[in-house]
Amino acid sequence: MDLYEYQGKELFRRFGIPVSEGRLATTPPEARAAAEEIGGPVVVKAQVLTGGRGKAGGVKLADDPGDAEQKAEGILGLDINGHVVRKLWIESASEIAKEYYLSITFDRGAKRVLFMLTTEGGVEIEEVAATKPEALARLHVDPLEGFQPYQARRLIYGAGIADPEEQKQIAKIVEQLYRCFVETDAMLCEINPLIVTPEGEVRALDSKFTVDDNALYKHPDVEEMRDPEAYPPEERAAREKGVTYVKLDGEVGILGNGAGLVMSTLDVIALVGGRPANFCDLGGGGDAQGVVDALEVITADSQVRSILFNIFAGITRCDVVAQGILEALSQIKIEQPIVVRFDGTNAEEGRQILADAAPPNLHVEPTMLDAARRAVELAA
Repeated sequence: MDLYEYQGKELFRRFGIPVSEGRLATTPPEARAAAEEIGGPVVVKAQVLTGGRGKAGGVKLADDPGDAEQKAEGILGLDINGHVVRKLWIESASEIAKEYYLSITFDRGAKRVLFMLTTEGGVEIEEVAATKPEALARLHVDPLEGFQPYQARRLIYGAGIADPEEQKQIAKIVEQLYRCFVETDAMLCEINPLIVTPEGEVRALDSKFTVDDNALYKHPDVEEMRDPEAYPPEERAAREKGVTYVKLDGEVGILGNGAGLVMSTLDVIALVGGRPANFCDLGGGGDAQGVVDALEVITADSQVRSILFNIFAGITRCDVVAQGILEALSQIKIEQPIVVRFDGTNAEEGRQILADAAPPNLHVEPTMLDAARRAVELAA
């Protein structure tokens, strides 16, 4: 689950990481009121779960409350990479002497937590890694040893930060960021930029924060930060129905049982020249109602022109899935052609159920490749 900047900063604040004073606003008058409370120049920042907001005009400096209200009018409703701005963070403007980059994430290859620090802050980290890799200090933390103070010093020296006062402050922030990452079950905590003011204060000016969805049951306070309106309507409906669903940009709706099989199905659709419209996992023990729920979600996407069921049955039974398909067809009107591939437990029985019912828009294929080709052909 991705958090907005202001939410990530709230978690930073809880763990003692210094951040600028700010207020949330959803209307221009609220932006004015927030600027009045903060005092002095403020920055009006769009709150969206995507990058590139600065280049899109989503971050503007305001000299006074009236200017903040005017800037808010121009930013609210702005479309930034498909995300419409509905919230603003009104933050005290900061004078910046230096900009650094600091992040902590999970390195799946090394199976360890990874810190990254560079003095090349304020730009995309991918750009730094590509053009000046020597400027990016990396440090893994052994999960058995845990974080140790010497690791912060090693990271700072590796990044080439020489000022003793900055070193002291950053070392403390590194330690606090590790605690924040571990204790919230985060997948990414990024500060870009981590600024140094002319007075020498080090502070987090931005926040990018991602939490592991599977750990949210342990963090109800973080779960409450989820903004349903920030997700596509299909994904919201899927979450309500308990369906694992991710919207994509293609035309072939995908439904399978098991994440690995669904990922393979996406690959096969691409192999035969098609584009998947979604990732939808029925799960290892899907029942008839699960099929109905998944079809309702998939068919709600106007881009879907055909639907591919790819079922490899182990715990799931193909005859149960077949009954679910027929039940769905009796409950909701599905105009898109449906292609079905069954293999595994009760596959023959499942195919026979569909053959006996013979819905006009349903096609059964013997293999995954044949089914993918038919689904792409019907989506053309």
